[in-house]
Amino acid sequence: MEEDDEEALIMNGGAGIPIGPDGIPRPLLPPIAPQHVGRKCLVLDLDETLVHSSFKSIQHADYVVPVEIEYHWHNVYVIKRPGVDSFLKKMGEIYEVVVFTASLSKYADPVLDKLDIHQVVSHRLFRESCYNHKGNYVKDLSQLGRPIADTIILDNSPASYIFHPNNAVPVSSWFNDPHDTELTDLCPFLADLAEVRDVRGVLDGGL
Repeated sequence: MEEDDEEALIMNGGAGIPIGPDGIPRPLLPPIAPQHVGRKCLVLDLDETLVHSSFKSIQHADYVVPVEIEYHWHNVYVIKRPGVDSFLKKMGEIYEVVVFTASLSKYADPVLDKLDIHQVVSHRLFRESCYNHKGNYVKDLSQLGRPIADTIILDNSPASYIFHPNNAVPVSSWFNDPHDTELTDLCPFLADLAEVRDVRGVLDGGL
């Protein structure tokens, strides 16, 4: 039976907007802000998509973020993917930008505080907002409260968008290649995608 339920989630494109105990729908995102009305929603992964982080010391880290784990403080060393600052600035001009990460907020929040220098990330979603599907943290776009035809996810992990492959722009996992150009290369495509009627007609099953 569970197996059938899981398959149905994939067939139906997610679980839909959660209903609170009071019977009122509780989407993951608040209503769209007036300045973003008419824009599509671009959902960005964080780790290995925009940045790479490590508990091991990284020479020339862009930032070091102290994180408390089980009453002990650890330094997390973070490096930015090449082109990320310009990418976020450009995307913030044409999309409602959401960062949706399977990481914990105590790590991801301080990283985003430093990364979002242009203040373009409208909303941040963390592990507790993911849907646990067979041990994977799935980002269920049907729970956001945005039209699915207007929602795009950029993520290095296909498991994250298993419910919505036709809304996904795949990106390779980035760890430390200083010559990587994927974010810069994606800008013209994403600018065009912001203008289409239904992104699923373009993204049909991933690129």
